[in-house]
Amino acid sequence: LFFAVMRLTKPTLFTNIPVTCEERDLPGKYFVLTDYYVCNLFNQLMKDDPSTVKGAETLMLGEMLTLPQNFGNIFLGETFSSYISVHNDSSQVVKDILVKADLQTSSQRLNLSASSAAVAELKPDCCIDDVIHHEVKEIGTHILVCAVSYTTQTGEKMYFRKFFKFQVLKPLDVKTKFYNAETDEVFLEAQIQNITTSPMFMEKVSLEPSMMYNVAELNRVDTVGESESTFGARTYLQPMDTRQYLYCLKPKQEFAEKAGVIKGVTVIGKLDIVWKTNLGERGRLQTSQLQRMAPGYGDVRLSLETIPDTVNLEEPFDITCKITNCSERTMDLVLEMCNTNSIHWCGVSGRQLGKLHPSSSLHLALTLLSSVQGLQSVSGLRLTDTFLKRTYEYDDIAQVCVVSSEIKQ
Repeated sequence: LFFAVMRLTKPTLFTNIPVTCEERDLPGKYFVLTDYYVCNLFNQLMKDDPSTVKGAETLMLGEMLTLPQNFGNIFLGETFSSYISVHNDSSQVVKDILVKADLQTSSQRLNLSASSAAVAELKPDCCIDDVIHHEVKEIGTHILVCAVSYTTQTGEKMYFRKFFKFQVLKPLDVKTKFYNAETDEVFLEAQIQNITTSPMFMEKVSLEPSMMYNVAELNRVDTVGESESTFGARTYLQPMDTRQYLYCLKPKQEFAEKAGVIKGVTVIGKLDIVWKTNLGERGRLQTSQLQRMAPGYGDVRLSLETIPDTVNLEEPFDITCKITNCSERTMDLVLEMCNTNSIHWCGVSGRQLGKLHPSSSLHLALTLLSSVQGLQSVSGLRLTDTFLKRTYEYDDIAQVCVVSSEIKQ
């Protein structure tokens, strides 16, 4: 029996090497072929070459397809396809032919054979064909193990196998950065770099959030009622180019009310990336669950729910604060307001806020005014737990732009 294994890949565009010369060289001279026709030898040869692009003969890119001449590269997330053929080169009929194909990786061994049943007999000059497919999910060395067993006419059992080794490369380099906002929002920046040698068409880059978050994609711009990508109409990623994708995650309402969701390690979700290369070969990668270390807020967290962007000089304005008990004990809180050089609080300082149970929150409306123009920082809030006699200080909570009433009008 003759055994053959061939990888199934798409063809590639033929590339020609243009040959040019200087005008003073002999091939660059113009010769009169007829009374009305003058030509340049090299230019005419390139124009007559059927593999060149008409009007762009001096470019290397051709308009014809060529079959792969080697095994090529296989990247993580792509589908490996192979054609397996067993041919009977003898003049005898063989029986009970069993063809088996396994893929050995660094961590597991996978059976890729379409059928595990044996073929009853194989006549001379006949063959058994099979096509296997496998989505590559590991990088590193892969070994395709193909084994054939059969029985001869004399009843002798024969067995042989072949090994085909290939490397699976990494197509993309993905880096992530997290930015934590005061309103429990999380901004994720994903930097994706094409580390292959060919351009990629980025078909989809999405974030699948965890059960605690809703996600908003910030990679599109709405113009004239239509949504357009910030990367333009052609989402091609050239070799070694990097592109940044931005997403905003907001905790769902049922989790936002619980202080425990903003403490400790939080699972954000995972990235789903789909691309195409060359003649439409599709690849897909999913990252593992992305995790970020949420910022620590101590026992008591104070955040601003509402605050105006611009206020008038020496005119009162209102803000709304949210106080959350992040500890595991009940607190009895007292609010104190301390004036600064520019910010003055309106109201009674030292008032009781009452008891606040673990993971509970309360909203507090406050009034203040500024005596100095410019960008001013809201500071001077103090919370005291009367049970433990512990005071929590909150300065630089937010910034507000203070202008005169004439400028604002």
